[in-house]
Amino acid sequence: MLCPCGSELEFSLCCQPIINGQKTADSPEQLMRSRYSAYATGEAQYIYDTYAKASQAQQNVEEIGQWAAMSKWLFLEIHHSSAIPQSADELPVVKFSAHYLLGNKYHKMTESSRFLLENGQWRYLDGDVSEFDEVREMKRNEPCPCRSKKKFKQCCGR
Repeated sequence: MLCPCGSELEFSLCCQPIINGQKTADSPEQLMRSRYSAYATGEAQYIYDTYAKASQAQQNVEEIGQWAAMSKWLFLEIHHSSAIPQSADELPVVKFSAHYLLGNKYHKMTESSRFLLENGQWRYLDGDVSEFDEVREMKRNEPCPCRSKKKFKQCCGR
């Protein structure tokens, strides 16, 4: 199975070892990709665990799991990934768009996420959502938004 993060690598060679704790994310972008893959594969505990300590209090593993399960995660776009800052006053940012289905409705969420190092590991601190829209309701004979080149009814619309 290809990795949900869109890297073109096998999941077992890309985000799965990070999600399973066999290795750590080397960069904020790699952490972002593994978090997206965790949403796509229903790994709510990993998503919770990769929040920065300051952000974990506002999160709930069960709610994360419910949101992940309700959505069919289609693909991830990375728009920009900043270099790791030399100053402690700056935080690295990854701007991305997550594309997903909720029922038969196609959604796109664009966010600029901030990351920090805690105990030598990258953690998601917070993000600014710039777009959170229902793009459209999918019709049965439309091309599937997952990029499979199949009709929606023969792919994600089953």
